[in-house]
Amino acid sequence: MAFAGAALVPDGPMDFSTEGPPANAAVADTAAYTASDKQSGDTDSYAAWVAGATELPRAADGHFYADATVNGASLEFLVDTGASVIALTGADARAAGLFWSAADVDPVARGASGPVHGVEVSLDRVTLGGHEARNVRAVIVPDGLAVSLLGQSFLTTIQPVRIEGDRMVLGE
Repeated sequence: MAFAGAALVPDGPMDFSTEGPPANAAVADTAAYTASDKQSGDTDSYAAWVAGATELPRAADGHFYADATVNGASLEFLVDTGASVIALTGADARAAGLFWSAADVDPVARGASGPVHGVEVSLDRVTLGGHEARNVRAVIVPDGLAVSLLGQSFLTTIQPVRIEGDRMVLGE
């Protein structure tokens, strides 16, 4: 579990945000989605109000876990506020309808023991409670990741994210 808890810290042992995607990556521009898909008159605060708050209890191991839907598949995530992007295990990626070949796997991050290999992708839709985001940046880590990580590429679409005692509250 040390991989999950410390692995995806920006500017830390593994950072997905410091290097651009490889030339063959299928990463969508989330800023383009935000600007083009908003209905006129909608605001971020209105979207958050409609979505409501999602509360996650702290698990016995001290972490927060969430059941979210990715491309229609229900997956369990460890909420990792230090992860710059969503990181999917190979099994979870296949469940979400994502496929890759060995030729697609490239170094996608730096880990304490060297490069982490995976595939950069864009997730069509990620839903947690009443919160939904489209074209969310993610990586598939086919080997070495015990549980999928819900990182900042999704969490930044929800405001605020806070911890109150033994619960994490996403949204208002």
